[in-house]
Amino acid sequence: MTAESTVDPRGAGVPVTGQSRRLPLGGVRGPAAEGRAFTRRTLREWGWDRYESAADALLVVSELVNNAAAYANGCQELVLTAAERTLRIDVFDASAELPHPRTELRPEAPGGHGLRIVRLLTDRWGSYTRDPGKVVWAEIEAVGHRDPTATAPAPEPVLRPASATRALPPAPVPVRH
Repeated sequence: MTAESTVDPRGAGVPVTGQSRRLPLGGVRGPAAEGRAFTRRTLREWGWDRYESAADALLVVSELVNNAAAYANGCQELVLTAAERTLRIDVFDASAELPHPRTELRPEAPGGHGLRIVRLLTDRWGSYTRDPGKVVWAEIEAVGHRDPTATAPAPEPVLRPASATRALPPAPVPVRH
């Protein structure tokens, strides 16, 4: 579900009174990896690793932080805020230009699919400007329960019901002559 805006929509999702953690990323080499490690630790400490949607959160953090680093003059900060069943991800960057998701998908072209991934894996997302730069945010509802101490592989990302009909196009099939 896409919900882009130019104002801070905090009233619509996670209450400001939720738990919150900040990770400064300005000038950090490999900000996406740092953001994932920070998010993994934080979700474990908050008990969010018991939800299958924790895997989605890690992927969304990777995409948003990487986009800020690559296209928005660098990622400045990652903020995670959690209420009982909602996780809010805020990525601050130094560019005031709001993100523009691609309207034409080209599966053969590398890159440009990050915001589509964010849209498919989150319940709400958007962006707003601030001085200086902007914030791109996403909210994920807790989905599914799992035993975080189990040795089974990590769950696959969970597609949200509203977006499940927007499947990726099929991969090209090689033709033999």
